[in-house]
This record gives sequence, C-alpha cells and structure tokens, in this order.
Amino acid sequence: MRHLNYFLITILFISSSIVSCQRNTPENPPNIVYILADDLGIGDLGVYGQDVIKTPNLDKLASQGMRFTNHYSGSTVCAPSRSVLMTGEHSGHTPIRGNREIKPEGQFPLEAEAFTVAEMLKEAGYTTGAFGKWGLGFPGSAGDPNNQGFDEFFGYNCQRYAHRYYPAYLWHNDKKVDLEGNDWTQTETYAPDVIQEKVLEFIDANKDNAFFLFYPSTIPHAELLVPDDEIFAQYKGKFEETPYLGGNTKERREQAPYGPNMKITRYAPQDQPKATYAAMVTRLDKQVGEVVEKLKEHGLLENTIIMFASDNGIHKEGGINPEDFNSNGIYRGAKRDLYEGGIKSPMIASWQGKIEPGSATDHISAFWDIMPTFAEVAGITAPDNIDGISFLPTLLEKDTQKQHDILYWEFHGRGGKQAVRQGNWKAVRLNYLRPEETTVELYNLKDDPSESTDLADEHPEKVEELVSIMDKEHTENEDYPFIPGE
Repeated sequence: MRHLNYFLITILFISSSIVSCQRNTPENPPNIVYILADDLGIGDLGVYGQDVIKTPNLDKLASQGMRFTNHYSGSTVCAPSRSVLMTGEHSGHTPIRGNREIKPEGQFPLEAEAFTVAEMLKEAGYTTGAFGKWGLGFPGSAGDPNNQGFDEFFGYNCQRYAHRYYPAYLWHNDKKVDLEGNDWTQTETYAPDVIQEKVLEFIDANKDNAFFLFYPSTIPHAELLVPDDEIFAQYKGKFEETPYLGGNTKERREQAPYGPNMKITRYAPQDQPKATYAAMVTRLDKQVGEVVEKLKEHGLLENTIIMFASDNGIHKEGGINPEDFNSNGIYRGAKRDLYEGGIKSPMIASWQGKIEPGSATDHISAFWDIMPTFAEVAGITAPDNIDGISFLPTLLEKDTQKQHDILYWEFHGRGGKQAVRQGNWKAVRLNYLRPEETTVELYNLKDDPSESTDLADEHPEKVEELVSIMDKEHTENEDYPFIPGE
C-alpha cells in the first residue's frame, strides 16, 4: 500500500507539473519574425511620411497592424544596437558598446555568458534562424551566432565585409559559401537576394515548427549598389544627382571600385546615389512583402507576430544625405548622433487577429524591450537582470502596460556621447570623454520634437537630475572603457 500511495503521489506531482507547464507555455506558441533594416531613416517609409520612395508592402504591413511613433534603436551604430536587441540591456549595460573590429574578419564577440533572445526562445522549444548581418562575434568565437542560440545562420558574419554587396562569399553556419561570379572583381551575385532565398527556405523548412526568424538585412547601408532591374528602373534618371566617386581622397577613390586595388571597407563609386538608395529601400520593401506572402502561403499569419525596425538612423555615406529624401523626417541628426534622428526607429508590428489593423501608438519603447516582449508572446519568463519592459499589452491594447521611468544611450565615438529620456525631457551630453569640452543640452520633446531649442540654461535642476541618471546608468566595461580624460 505504501508503494501504491507513493506511486499515486508521484503521478499527481507529474500531472500537476505538466498542467503548470501548459499554463505557462502555449500548446502552439506563435512564430516570431523580426526584420531589421540597416541604417534606414524613420522618414524613408510611406507610412511615416515618405512620398518619393515606394514602400507598398511595409505600408500594407502597418495597415494590418500597429505603427509606433516613439520607438528607439539600441544605439546609434550597428554592433551595440544589435547587442542591446539580443540581450535586453541598454547600451550602458550590454556587453558590446562599439564597432570594435577583429582581424581578419569579424567584430569583438559577445561573451559565452551572454544570454540572448535566441537562446531564450531556443530553450522554449523554438527553432531559431538568423539571416543577414551579424557583427557580434567572429566565426568560431563565443559570439558566433551558432554559439548564441541560433540553430542556423546565413549571411555576413562581419560588418566590414557587409560594406560590400557583391562579396566573394557568405557564411552558412561555420562554412563559407562562394557566390557565383563574385571574386572582389566581378559583380554577378547580389548578396541580399541570396540571403532572401535562404530566409524563405527557412520558413518552408519550419512551417510545422514554432520558429524565431531574425532577419537583419544589410539594406540600405552604404555602399549604394543595386541590380539594374525593374526596381531600379522606377528611379533611374529621375533625380538631379551628384556622383559619388568612392571617397574624398585619391587613395580612397582608388580602393573603392571592385578590382585589384579594392579595399573591402570602402564603398563603390556610384553615378546615381539617390536613385540607387531609393531602389534599395524599395527592394527591401519587396523582400518584406515576400516574407509575408510566404507566411500566408503556409497559413501562418494568424500564429505569427511580425516586427520591422531599423538599427539606427540614416547614414551620410556612399553619396546619400538625410536631406535627399527627408529620411529623418522632422528629427535632428543621423547615424552616430544621439539626437532623435540618430536613434529613433520606425517600428511596425503585425499579428493577424491579435493586433488591431491600422492602429498606432505613442508608447515609448526601445530595442531592450524586445526580449521581454518576445518572452511574453512565447508564454515564458524573461531574465530578471535586463532593462526591458514587455510592450505586448500595448500591442494587444490592454490597460496593463508598464512605462519606462527613463531611457538611456551612450556612444563611445566622436568624443563620447550620452543621452537620457525621462518623460518628455531629454538630455544629451556631448564630448563626455573630453572634460574641457563637455556640454549638456536639454530638450522638451513634447514641445520641440526636432530638438531645436536647448533649454539647459533655463532648467539647471533638470540638467543636474538627468546627468546624475547618466552617471548611474553607465556601468564600466573593461572591453569598452568609457572614462573621461583617458
């Protein structure tokens, strides 16, 4: 009898455990698709006011879901922004704080102890894939995407190599895949098109599994190159152009074209930079549309949440400027700035049957909110030691949405910059690393979203408060020292 009682108790315990797991994890967890543009300005999409560059698929995605007007990237340059996205920690806490290069190919890696969105979802039973540009660890390092939770990776491991749209090869997990006709001299195979094929294949292969698709596209990062096809034909010859010669020095111009003197980190010359940039954005839009159609083909739209954002503001490289297409909208600044134009991101979320079509929100959110949001979508618990807050209640229009007290950014280049947003107040500290040149600016974003009027002299107590928050939110990282005067 004692053994029978023990057996019954054991069965009850196991049964209760199973019920508990089912309560916390959906039987059919939603697929998660996150598409990240590279250096796309918030004003480059029709749904955010663009009237020259055509983005019908992204505009449609917004009409079927929710558009965010107060969403921020993780940083103002690539690697730290992606580190924030992957770890749920803002740029004062996340492991990667800058675009630190490793030769011959790759960037400084996330450490093995880092816990990423991909690892979190993989532990929850998701199949995980990343396709595009990584930049968080050279091949074989602890930061290699296969060592950070991704079952499959295809694309550019290295951000430097991603400067070129016709590379000799891409990476498929730990193997190099040669691109037909490309040898750093010939330009036959456009890498973003190959990456797009692999994305669609991933959806095909996992249509019956719960999957997390991370699609960090390289478009429209400079260099400005695109195939001469029907998309380019929409814009070819339509603008007054200033040809980009490949740089501002003789050496750079010699190293820019594909050929025997080519340097990978340069950008190719371009006779029509405006037309090319516009065509690149429209090509990205077409690829987003193809992803949505593939999901629809497999009947997955009702069980898939799709998000689209940009890793930072528009660049000023390769022959394009933000003013050419009003790419940063009403906002001041661009990539490498901590003004709104450098960190404000377009953000579209769509989930058929869950998110109200054609809705919009001014909820203040940022890349470090993605991890807890995806955790809640998947029915699991996010790590405790992160900075993010799930915005799923906003997506589902619930009244339980928590708010950030503050948002924080730091950028280690150009003398060192920091920024804090607290409600409608925003402070920007410039030249932090050069104490004799340090200044702090203060803006009221409600009255002055373009950050045109510095109110620091009028509100010294608010400046002092926000500077103290900057000092508190930055934690020193020996791999990325951020110490004034050093």
